[in-house]
Order: sequence, then structure tokens, then C-alpha cells
Amino acid sequence: MNNKLEMLRIFSVAAENQSFKETAVKLSISPQAVTRAIKELENLQGELLFHRNTRHMQLTHFGHRLFDKAKPLIREFDALFAHNAKEANEGLAGKVRIAAPLGFGRSVVTPIVVQLLKKYPDINIELMLSDKRADVVEERIDIGLRIGFIRDNRFIVKTLGQIEFFVVAAPELIQQQGRPQTPGDLQHLPTSSVSDPGTGRTWPWYFNLASEQYSFNSRIVFDDAEAEFKAALDGLVFAQVPGFLANKEIRSGKLMRVLNEFDPEPWTLFIYRPQRGPVPKRVRLIYDELVTEITASLN
Repeated sequence: MNNKLEMLRIFSVAAENQSFKETAVKLSISPQAVTRAIKELENLQGELLFHRNTRHMQLTHFGHRLFDKAKPLIREFDALFAHNAKEANEGLAGKVRIAAPLGFGRSVVTPIVVQLLKKYPDINIELMLSDKRADVVEERIDIGLRIGFIRDNRFIVKTLGQIEFFVVAAPELIQQQGRPQTPGDLQHLPTSSVSDPGTGRTWPWYFNLASEQYSFNSRIVFDDAEAEFKAALDGLVFAQVPGFLANKEIRSGKLMRVLNEFDPEPWTLFIYRPQRGPVPKRVRLIYDELVTEITASLN
């Protein structure tokens, strides 16, 4: 037995019980293992620890001194791990920092987070919604969501699903302006665009025409995809918007899809977390809950 601490533990229990048999029962080991540990400890110390005969046993003078030294050390060691185990079981308290795109964060992530806060009252969530790419390390982000692509091998990444994009308009606007037949027809219709906070330029419109991108002289430019979506819903513009915003209004008839045959390939939605040390229980829990709830919302 090479574990000196375990030998001391066996010795301490034996010293308290004055019985190798009872020690074996309390520690759930064999009586032979108790005898072997005591012998090895005696060899290491170069002293007898117990006076033993066929009827009873008692500590030697040296055994008493060793027991007095070992008992508080073992108690302190056990308390350390008992504290850690308690923290592991109760480790749901604390903050989890989540970064997500603005529109997706408001419409999909925020309602999920509200329910998680109700479900886990000891967890606090800091939800950072922005279309700028967050610096995960500098901002100490625990969980991130991103639409598009991730090429950073510092992250542990999981695919959650696909985000579709549709060109939509209100029925009254289509009735007034006509239905476009090709992406080029949008040049002559009122359109909107969203600016990229990273570059300051407007995002192009994407279609499935050999990866062609279109930029229009938009009637209005937003810095928020939800605001663009509302402008389309209000009948002001034709807009290219993500399905998580538009699907409900398309089903209700408040918006109509146009140029369906030119829809671009869906973009991938990822959830990720940094590759750094152990993952706290609260972070793992929220990560798993987000995976389950977001995946369900996309189906």
C-alpha cells in the first residue's frame, strides 16, 4: 500500500475502535487489508503501533503519539474534500455570462433565459446581446451563440441547427408595388438594409445564384435586424430577414415570402464555450439547457 494517508486513516480508525475487524467493517475493506496497512505503517515508522494478543489489543506509547498527530490531519483533509463535494452538489450558485447576436438573443434566447432564472434561483445570468463579435477571453464569456461560422480552435463548438433567410414584405406593399420575379427587380422597389457594426458597411443580400450578393440603394438602413423586420411588417419595405423572426408572421399572413426559389443556403447556428480549465456545474447546466431549448425552438 503506497498511499501513506490511507494507511494513517486505517490506523486512526483502528486506534479508535481497538479492533481490526471493526475497522474493516467501517472502512468497507477486508481485515487482511487492515493488517497489511498497519504492518506497512509500523515498518515505515520503525515502531510498533499496537500491543496485540489473541484476546485484545491496545496502542503502544508511540502509537498514542502518532494517533494524536494523525487525527487532526485526517480531519482537516476530510473537511477539505467534504467542502468541495458540498460545493459540487450546491454549485449552481453564481453568474453565467452569455453572448448572443442581438436579434436572435432578443427573440429566442431571452425568453429561454427568463425561464432558466425562474427554474434555478441561485444562478445569475449576464446576457450580452450584440452583433459585434465578442472577445470571449477578455469579456470572460462562459457561453456564446453565433450565426454563420466559427474558425477559432480555442472554442468547444456544437451545431444547434440552421437559420433560414427569406425575402418578405407585407401583402399591402406587394399589392402596391408588385411582386419581384428576380433579385434584380428589387433594385426598383423599396428595400431595407442592416449595417455591420464591425465594418460600418451594410450587409449584402444573399441569394442562391452562385453565391451572388446584392446591395441595394435601400430606403432605410438599420443597425438592428428587429427594427428592419418591424419596418417590413409595417408595410414600408421589402427585407431579407431570418426565419426565427419571420416564421410566425408568415404563417399568420401578416408577411408574405417572395423570391422563394432564390432563397440562400441556411446559415449554421453554433453554441460554443472556451477551452479553459474545468467547467463549473452552473455553466454546464445552462449550456445543456440552452442546447435543448434552442434546438427545440428551431424545429
